[in-house]
Amino acid sequence: MIRQSETAVPPYSTGAVEVVRIPGGTVERDQAAAEEPLEIRVNGQPVAVTMRTPGHDEELALGFCVSEGLSPTEAAVPEDLAVNTVEVTASDFDIASVRRNFYTSSSCGVCGKGAIEAVAVESSPVEGRLRVAASLISELPTTLRSAQATFAATGGLHATGLFDPLGALLCLREDVGRHNALDKVIGWAFRRRALPLTEAILCVSGRLSFELVQKAAVAGCPLVVAVGAPSTLAVELARDRGITLCGFVRDGRMNVYSEPWRVVP
Repeated sequence: MIRQSETAVPPYSTGAVEVVRIPGGTVERDQAAAEEPLEIRVNGQPVAVTMRTPGHDEELALGFCVSEGLSPTEAAVPEDLAVNTVEVTASDFDIASVRRNFYTSSSCGVCGKGAIEAVAVESSPVEGRLRVAASLISELPTTLRSAQATFAATGGLHATGLFDPLGALLCLREDVGRHNALDKVIGWAFRRRALPLTEAILCVSGRLSFELVQKAAVAGCPLVVAVGAPSTLAVELARDRGITLCGFVRDGRMNVYSEPWRVVP
């Protein structure tokens, strides 16, 4: 289960800004979510830049590589100590292929792909016979929200939480990019040799895009929960990969878009 210290606001994840309060016109200091570029290098070669909230950068780089079909082994600060940069070591790495597939990426994620055929990363159908009570699923967004320390301070971050089958929060990561938050969780699991996530649940704070479902598929997670709605392509991919997709999970209600047998009434 996640420790209390892990729900604290990470250093450098927020910054002070000056705001004018309306009505009243008073000038005050407030906190905003930090957003800075991160360059991901693989075996010394720059492969992507993403706009992210600083913190857990090594996890982000590892999760990014895993979900893009690469074979990372570890991530660390580069030897040249370049700021906003993470160095990933990987086997069977083809820099030419990677450069064909990526341009500079931003927090919208999939728009950074260099070719439409590069969008569909290969992944096998999700395995495992995980079944979870609907009552437990309905509580996950509330648990996720209560642990979002940086969101509470800024109101400006997405979150992804990894839960066990009993609803215990194992890992939570926040970021200005919803796909970054999920990559950080995948990177956390990778470092703990916990992939594939066949006995786990992913819960995200917003809507479900194709890219989030794709990352969940690569991570082998059978059940993905969201406060918001999925896109048509997200539903199509979930059905193709055998993932149970639950959207609009709030107030004891939810829509199950695929593989409903995993949700126990």
